[in-house]
Amino acid sequence: KRHGMNVQVIARPDGTPLWFSRAAPGRTHDLTAARAHGIVQACLTRQILVLADRAYRGAGATVRTPYYGHRDLPEHYQQYNRDQ
Repeated sequence: KRHGMNVQVIARPDGTPLWFSRAAPGRTHDLTAARAHGIVQACLTRQILVLADRAYRGAGATVRTPYYGHRDLPEHYQQYNRDQ
C-alpha cells in the first residue's frame, strides 16, 4: 500500500503558483478539498473564472471544466478542451 495526499494549488495562467493548501488524505476528493479550504466560495463571491479539470465538475458558476461524455464532441467543444 502507498500513502498519498491531496494538495490544492492556485496558480496564475502562466503556471506560477500563488497558494498551496495543507495536505489532506489522498482519498479526499478534489472538489471536497477545494470546498473545505474555501477556494470555491472565494472564487464565486469574487466572480473569478477558474479553469479546472473534470474533478471539479459541479463546483459552481465560475468554475469551467472540460466537456466530456460523448465520443464525438462537436469541434467547438473539442477546441475548448484543447485550449483549456
